[in-house]
Amino acid sequence: MSREAELAVVAPVARSGGRRSWAWLGITPFFLFTVLFLILPTLDLVVGAFQTPDGSFTLDNIARLNQPTIVSAYWISIQVSVASALLGALAGFVIAYAVVLGKLPRPLRPFVTTFSGVASQFAGIPLAFAFLATLGPTGLVTALLDQYAGINLRALGFNLLSFWGLTITYLYFQIPLMVLILMPALDGLRKEWREAAAILGATPWQYWRHVAFPVLWPSLLGATILLFANAFGAVATAYALTGSSLNIVPILLYAQIRGDVLHDPHLGYALALGMILITGLANVGYIWLRQRGERWIK
Repeated sequence: MSREAELAVVAPVARSGGRRSWAWLGITPFFLFTVLFLILPTLDLVVGAFQTPDGSFTLDNIARLNQPTIVSAYWISIQVSVASALLGALAGFVIAYAVVLGKLPRPLRPFVTTFSGVASQFAGIPLAFAFLATLGPTGLVTALLDQYAGINLRALGFNLLSFWGLTITYLYFQIPLMVLILMPALDGLRKEWREAAAILGATPWQYWRHVAFPVLWPSLLGATILLFANAFGAVATAYALTGSSLNIVPILLYAQIRGDVLHDPHLGYALALGMILITGLANVGYIWLRQRGERWIK
């Protein structure tokens, strides 16, 4: 190749490489949103957890987390989160399996995906009102069961404003979230693996025990951890549904920051710091397990 031809090829590359790229501006709103609504508020909480009302440094707020009421609130919150995460993971796996690997009509998949996307974000006061109108003391389902089936939920000990009532309410958005997370993982199970296992004489149970479940295990466990973090940080639904009748951390935190009687913002910051640590560890575990699961999908 002549010298002129080489220069003709290299020159455009050099010119294009020397241009300033403005593509990074597209992600600027995301970073701005993250800094303003995630990083700065989190830093403010961390600093406030180690301050007195006059701004001096103290460890008393952290030490006060050892109070029996606060320890009980953390324990109940963890129990509700674990229960809703495990039940949501089990139900979500069954639904995702039926949609992806089952023999359900193929047009049903877009419907399930769309509904799961909407339901997984439906929480707060509207969700609490919906369950009160459905399973509350005078709810529609409660009245229908009592009138036509002779089943009195109150007499059986069911109370929506309780541990299991809050857990059932959380399942409304926990199950769809599990479906959305697991469907790509189930899509990653290749047909060749099942066919190879069948050719080698493996039963369906052996295939799931030795092939499918080991591949899906990181995704299953990671998604369950994510459901735990999702339930642990939910505050609007719990407060709107149970008020102060159930002693969980989000409600206790709200009372410390916004309440008239238990008004101690810096103790509330310490409570929030504990929630951040627990949900942060849960999210780190989810990210690590998701990366392990994606290696098989790729």
